[in-house]
Amino acid sequence: MLGGVAGGLAEYSGVDPLLWRVGFVALAFAGGSGVLVYLLLWLLMPAGTTVVAGYETTPSSRPPRAPAGPRSPVPGVTIAGLLIVIGALVLITNTTAWDIGPRGFLGSALLVVGLGLVAAAFATGRRAKGGLIAVGIVLSLALVAATSVPWREASGEGVGDRHFRPATVAQVREVYRGGVGDMTLDLSRLDQGISGGPVETRIEHGVGDIEVIVPRSADVEVRVDNGLGDVTIFGTSDDEGIFEGSGPQSWSGDGDPEFDIVINNGLGDVEVSRD
Repeated sequence: MLGGVAGGLAEYSGVDPLLWRVGFVALAFAGGSGVLVYLLLWLLMPAGTTVVAGYETTPSSRPPRAPAGPRSPVPGVTIAGLLIVIGALVLITNTTAWDIGPRGFLGSALLVVGLGLVAAAFATGRRAKGGLIAVGIVLSLALVAATSVPWREASGEGVGDRHFRPATVAQVREVYRGGVGDMTLDLSRLDQGISGGPVETRIEHGVGDIEVIVPRSADVEVRVDNGLGDVTIFGTSDDEGIFEGSGPQSWSGDGDPEFDIVINNGLGDVEVSRD
């Protein structure tokens, strides 16, 4: 409803625009790939000449069409099978320890659509292939987005902002994962000297801003791999993606970092600061 993308795809494929909208929302939960695919299609699809009530864009004039024949049942059966497979994968993810991730969901969906296209090649009727081809293109774009670096590790942690503030070193996770939304990792409570090796943690995030707060006196090593967005480390833009530095008062004075932080973000700004 934002840019008429669902209406345009529905007009081309014969699949109800509501199903397209539901599909884009579902893909948005798969590491944010639905947002990227929608924006790309909004930019690349040809625009219509009229807009009705601010919703779908449709051409104002076109030559009359030939009488339509009976609609093929293949697209409907394929969409039904697609929903069944996705529902089964969601059930497996929620009831077992198997983390399928966005690539598993999108790959399975693309497989179902491919089988539908094979069936459509032997079927007759109106729009037996066009709709499935359009669905396959969207799923392929989403799969490419979900598997590209650094999106590959953002394993569908849902939508919403996240704030983490561990009180002890033992509470620091090895990996913090996020899907769509801002993430804050506040390490300022770990303001006592850390003996032994550094505290190591990694952030894998899809879409949204990331803020990391470290103790003022800590020695820190930060490595950032950011797809699209600004990177600011202690008030300085860092194009190299790697920063090594000490606080105003080093805990040990030997230059060895107390924190080793790796950040992979797909889309959004990254900021590392001191409390």
